Amino acid sequence: MKRIISTAFLAIVLTSAGVVVDQALPLGWVSSAQAQDKAAAKKERETRRTPALRNKVYEKLAEAQAFAEAKDYVSAEQVLDQMIAGEGKRALNSYELANVYNLYAFLRYSAEDYKGALNYYKQVVVQPDIPLAMEINTKFTVAQLYFVQEQWRPGIDALLEWFELSDKPNATAYILLAQGYYQVKDFDSALNNVETAIAMYEGEGKLPKEQWYNLARFLYFDKNDFDNALSTLYTLIEYYPKKQYWVQASHLYGEKKNEPKQLAMMETAYLQGLLDKSSEVVQVAYLYLNAEVPYPAAQVMEQGFKDELVEEKSKNYELTGSAWRQAQEVAKAIPNMEKAAELSDKGELYTRLGNVYLDSDEHKKAIGAVKKGLAKGGVKRPDSARLVLGMAHFNLGDYNSAKKAFRDAAKDERSEKYARQWIRYIASEEERQREMAKDI
Repeated sequence: MKRIISTAFLAIVLTSAGVVVDQALPLGWVSSAQAQDKAAAKKERETRRTPALRNKVYEKLAEAQAFAEAKDYVSAEQVLDQMIAGEGKRALNSYELANVYNLYAFLRYSAEDYKGALNYYKQVVVQPDIPLAMEINTKFTVAQLYFVQEQWRPGIDALLEWFELSDKPNATAYILLAQGYYQVKDFDSALNNVETAIAMYEGEGKLPKEQWYNLARFLYFDKNDFDNALSTLYTLIEYYPKKQYWVQASHLYGEKKNEPKQLAMMETAYLQGLLDKSSEVVQVAYLYLNAEVPYPAAQVMEQGFKDELVEEKSKNYELTGSAWRQAQEVAKAIPNMEKAAELSDKGELYTRLGNVYLDSDEHKKAIGAVKKGLAKGGVKRPDSARLVLGMAHFNLGDYNSAKKAFRDAAKDERSEKYARQWIRYIASEEERQREMAKDI
């Protein structure tokens, strides 16, 4: 019994998964005149008379195909070469020659010679009176091979030709076209096509592929259509739940200035244990602080350090200390501020630490921290730091050191008035103490 030469075998159908894509124009419409021309052309093709595949030619093709299936591509090509050598090519009718080129194309594709495969597939479709199904399948393969070689515009044109031939384009074809348009930065056309593909699948009760939704989400975002981008992300979260979609949704709510929902998305991801990067945990803490709920911000950071997830760097300890301080947990703030200051290459955090010590009545530590910060340099407001230094000395009863610190602070006009008030107050306090001593 004869084995039928399979056009499905000969016409390689490449998947679009390896093609990074995103763009397309709506292909669902044509003008009435175009529709009539398309219908007339199809009628003509459907009534064409395809030449017969003669037995002797069939046998040679079957022999070449057998070699190809056994991955003996050299022998397969030799058989084909013999078929068209000399006057052999003239002896073949258009359908027979199309099958020869089809198999040549498969052999080139198998050798990853995509350019060679493309050229042979082009030879297939230029043959007159080949079966309509063969022409349609081959033109789709031609489009895909253009995309594989990143020849986006020729690929788009080839795919549009295929759409003209096809009665029922499937969703995958619309996605492929969308990807082509994306690559040539025609984002509106890409979006129209990906929306068509998704609608087709959903209309059939099928779940569109994850990458389709992602393409749509990107295109919506590019158009600043945050509402549709968020709607797409909610679909992804429902059917393809991943950390990245919670994070992206949070980001979009941030773009919309909807801070409560921005926090809610990140908080949900955190509570599910999805966040596994230091920057993500830190972002949760910042969002809590922005929402004026410092206690959970501090807890998130502390747990992050405990789990060795949050990076042990100055900025992160500073954030933790600030959160504890805002939560009125000064005792917990201090160790974090100390680590932040130690890890910083500037003295600014030491001066801030000195202020925390001052508020905690740890005046000696306040003096030490401020002096260390001023010596290290990089302090934004040395005058403010010296005010803290003066107050710490005053609280310890060291009035001379306090006055010196306030005099230094007064050299900056921003602190001059306040510093001189302190100097006058110290003078009055010294006078008061002298008068008290007289009475003893």
